[in-house]
Amino acid sequence: MKVLLATLNAKFIHSAVALYSLRRCCRPACPDIAVREYTINNEPLAVLGDIYRVRPDVIGLACYIWNVDAILNLAAMLKKVLPGAVIVLGGPEVSYDPEDVMAANPAVDYIVCGEGEETLAALLAALAAARPAAGIPGLAYRRGGAVVAGAPQVVGDLAALPFPYSAADLDGLAGRIIYYETSRGCPYSCRYCLSGATAGVRFLPVARVLDELAFFLARGVRQVKFVDRTFNARRDHYLPILAFLAAQDTATNFHCEIAADLLDDEVLALLAAAPPGRFQFEIGVQSTNPATLAAISRHNDWPRLVANVGALRAAGNSHLHLDLIAGLPFEDYRRFGQSFNDVYALRPHMLQLGFLKLLKGSGLRGRAGDHGYVFMDSAPYEVLANNYISYAEIRRLKIFEEMFNQIYNSGRFPATLAWLAATGGGGAFAFYEQLARFWEAHDLHLAAHSARTAARQLAAFCAAARPAMTDDCRQFLKFDILSYGRDAGRPDFLPWDDGSGPEEAKNAFWRDEAIVRRYLPDYSFTSWREIKKNHQLETFPFDIPAWLEGGELERRPAAVLFSYRAGDPPWQTLSPADFSGGGEQ
Repeated sequence: MKVLLATLNAKFIHSAVALYSLRRCCRPACPDIAVREYTINNEPLAVLGDIYRVRPDVIGLACYIWNVDAILNLAAMLKKVLPGAVIVLGGPEVSYDPEDVMAANPAVDYIVCGEGEETLAALLAALAAARPAAGIPGLAYRRGGAVVAGAPQVVGDLAALPFPYSAADLDGLAGRIIYYETSRGCPYSCRYCLSGATAGVRFLPVARVLDELAFFLARGVRQVKFVDRTFNARRDHYLPILAFLAAQDTATNFHCEIAADLLDDEVLALLAAAPPGRFQFEIGVQSTNPATLAAISRHNDWPRLVANVGALRAAGNSHLHLDLIAGLPFEDYRRFGQSFNDVYALRPHMLQLGFLKLLKGSGLRGRAGDHGYVFMDSAPYEVLANNYISYAEIRRLKIFEEMFNQIYNSGRFPATLAWLAATGGGGAFAFYEQLARFWEAHDLHLAAHSARTAARQLAAFCAAARPAMTDDCRQFLKFDILSYGRDAGRPDFLPWDDGSGPEEAKNAFWRDEAIVRRYLPDYSFTSWREIKKNHQLETFPFDIPAWLEGGELERRPAAVLFSYRAGDPPWQTLSPADFSGGGEQ
């Protein structure tokens, strides 16, 4: 019996750990199992043709909110071209209403409900032996004209599950994100999430986890993303894992979703000493409104969260991704703006503005009527309005989100945005709200923007909204363009040095090795080409680095040295004694 397990990922860079786990667990019952990963951007007929080429006897399709409609259409087409194939669905999007899914989709023969390793293995064993599948726990199937559905299953002992990946799998996933789990379940019971639908958290043994992580490290995996819902749920589990990863000589990055308020001083000290780029942390705040948090059964120790995120930010070696959710109970538009300001003040590298999705099986969906929820009938079931926020306001936040992702979350303009938010009055949310209106008025939310074009639009915004500050804005943009890297070049609308006095002073600076070594200790002059490749020296009418460190924006000429070599400071203000090239524009 030939089995094919497949899904449609949201992006090519993603991978589906569930398929690999299912394959390893089911091979004793059915050795001939292949995995195919496609994306939602693949042409449906191309996916159909690729599966048809395999001619599988059983086709398992994993369903999520981003792909369920496409998967159901694919299942219907597969039944037409491979009428003898058994089609099995699984995943969170079909686990909680299998009767409705099967009633509406006659091409579907079975649905595996919940965690599927044991259920699918039992189903394949029954199919291979031509035995009835009735009675298998967690299985939905047809009997007569009705659908019989078992309850969603959980795997009680994770240690009984084999490691999902082989060396050949990793070769096939080269350059992509590798998903990996050390636990299932969540210690919290947030009403918007499915992870709280099952009680308790189950863990893999730490020794096994370390061995499996070493397998990834030995093969040079670029990024491992832990899919644990709360990676730091239990200290004696996660701390040895972090310590092991921090001690490795590797370029691999590890992404963890954590509750920041659970970190203690020992963990913070360990993370502060970790190599730069080793870890990135996703921290779900969702809201800072106490009434909202109570309604969704979520608790944040806000003072401790602020302190711990501040410590991680000060260490400067880990990427911090913080989340908010718009559309939660008791949070209107303005109160969401306060949550935004609270989280923005923590200076995350990325602040994700998500929109509530009323997921099947979630507690909040079951009480949607209590809050007047209006939401999409089909996946992803995103909120359109409720008793506290209108659709017009949700739409404003959608445009806000699009602008914010391209401007703030791109990481291109940290100095400019910090300055604009600090000088505009009304707080960060008010500034970005004003920028979002400008974005919409010029249809900028409908296009992607390079660093150059986004900088041009920020300059245009400042000229329109704060004309007296336009020249200063362009100086900040010049600073950010040089900080971000050399890809954006030297946009002609920014005030670059004119090539007279400053250029002579720059040449004199680079020729004096004793002076340059005060800033770049290993410097020795090689060639002008090498200098221009690795460094940029530019003058400004004020000291932006000093302002970023909390000082005043003093009106005095400043020369800033930018470096693009690993290990160098990204920028340094030169002492007036070491550079006399001026700075007035």
